[in-house]
Amino acid sequence: MSSARTYNQSHVDRPYTPGKRRISIYWSWSYPWESQRNTAELDNRFSTMTEVRQVAWPAYETPEYDAAHFLQGIAGTLELFHRSTLDFQRVAGEVTGHPVAVFQRIDQAGYKQPIDERILADTDTLLVFGLDHLLAQEAAAPEEIAAIQQWLQREGTCLLLAPHHDVGFTDDLKQRQVEFEHHGDPLVPRQQRFGAYTRSLMSALNVPVHNVYGLRPAVVEGTRSIAPLTAFRDLDTPHLLDNVTTFNFHPHLPHYELTEPEGDSVRLLARQPIELSRPHPFIEAGNTEFNTLLWLPPNDVRAGDIVMADSTNFTTLFGGTDSLANFWRNLAAMK
Repeated sequence: MSSARTYNQSHVDRPYTPGKRRISIYWSWSYPWESQRNTAELDNRFSTMTEVRQVAWPAYETPEYDAAHFLQGIAGTLELFHRSTLDFQRVAGEVTGHPVAVFQRIDQAGYKQPIDERILADTDTLLVFGLDHLLAQEAAAPEEIAAIQQWLQREGTCLLLAPHHDVGFTDDLKQRQVEFEHHGDPLVPRQQRFGAYTRSLMSALNVPVHNVYGLRPAVVEGTRSIAPLTAFRDLDTPHLLDNVTTFNFHPHLPHYELTEPEGDSVRLLARQPIELSRPHPFIEAGNTEFNTLLWLPPNDVRAGDIVMADSTNFTTLFGGTDSLANFWRNLAAMK
């Protein structure tokens, strides 16, 4: 029998245990802002649960997802994201012996929780899931940046930044349609731009990365399985890719574009092959893979690590594999 579920409770501190990391998830969105978007707007909003049910039919036609048991608007889709990380939380908890704490910038009850010592004091690995739409204009406050910088001076910390895709960032409507046909997901509008909060952190922490596009990964020919990563294991000092060959299939993954040359300060650990049969401007520019995992080792101003990987690699909305679970374990046990 699973544990009883609590809601709207204050966080209970997790005591430090040598060799056991304490992991926290931070959703960068304002749940009220995202869930109350005008559904007559075509772009830059999440799907409603009704739209999800129609596209994914009959996947959500069970009683647990009907109107008496589950939210049917955009809020329902946001709750699917929450549910989709439960497997990661279970695996991470098994590795660390600690529950994974989950925070939202503004939660369902309207409480705002910035990243400060209340989160950081008992966190060793912080995952910031950048699923706030750019229109919401979320940004890290100077106090948050200072708190994170101070936290990263503590040896053994790891900040994982996960800005999601930036689909249709151009004013060219024809290109937006090309991008839409490339990823092929009817639940993603012609323009869906994410990640203002994580972008503000990347700027403040001198992370030379910009999230662009929403690219469909290639699959193994004749199957629905995602194509293996191109891994640079000789650079993988933290062993994030041990026993990892693939991440999670998701139709629209961001390319983590480097804004300065790769080197000792930022290391590209893995690239993902693209589905080349579907045209896209990124492919037309000569690319066949996109950056999917980056590692910034400790340096003169911080003792902690910074990792970049998309938030969908911690969800099971589009499935999950043993390889992905190995990635979770490696991150949870990271030294």
